[in-house]
Amino acid sequence: MNSPEILYITCVIMFIGGLAILFTGKRRTPSEELHTVCHGIVPLIAACSYLAMATGQGSVLLHNEASPEGAQRVFYFARYIDWTFTTPLLLLTLSMTAMRHKEKRHGAITGAILADVLMIVTAFVFGASVVTWVKWAWFVISCLAFLGVYYVLWVPNMEVSATERDDVRTTYRRNASILSVVWLIYPIVLAVAPDGLGIIGDTASVLCIAVLDVIAKVIYGLMTIASDSKATERDLLDGATRATPVRRAV
Repeated sequence: MNSPEILYITCVIMFIGGLAILFTGKRRTPSEELHTVCHGIVPLIAACSYLAMATGQGSVLLHNEASPEGAQRVFYFARYIDWTFTTPLLLLTLSMTAMRHKEKRHGAITGAILADVLMIVTAFVFGASVVTWVKWAWFVISCLAFLGVYYVLWVPNMEVSATERDDVRTTYRRNASILSVVWLIYPIVLAVAPDGLGIIGDTASVLCIAVLDVIAKVIYGLMTIASDSKATERDLLDGATRATPVRRAV
């Protein structure tokens, strides 16, 4: 299987996954609707990105400074456009889960999203750079921005989540753990891919990123809206219980 085939297959998976989330997700409350729409649109954006890369419209050929004369590599710039839109949406819904019934810490949410965008933009420059020292300087900056995202997930968000209901607290910790692990693998793959050290080839790097994207966008999305649906059911049940007057014995 070559890179274009992997890209086309992933495009189809993303498209079907996005529709599945939108059609199975519920919209009984504003919060539930937000989760459904955000997690549904994420794979659809990714599907467009993969289609662009598969057809050659989302990639360019670049020459590496350290490569033999004439050697080139494929730079998939469309994936960075995808991540600029999709990862902030995932961060938004994750933060909303942490603060489900509490006052929203808008500063923490905004900080995480801005750090995330900075991380992706600098990662894009890393991949687009052909001068070795410049490339790795941008890689380091991108990783530092990534630490800012982790800080928000595991400090401010975790503090708020600790005061939430038991099911919400458990869901946030699980979701934050999954995204933290999956997202940590991305820079590792990019570092050893042709954009970085070139330890693995183009096909292997494309396959690794595709698998990570499917996990983070489709599998994680389906799992998250299922958890949010259960939490919403409990919210509605608690609300109905409080609204029902208790009859006193005469």
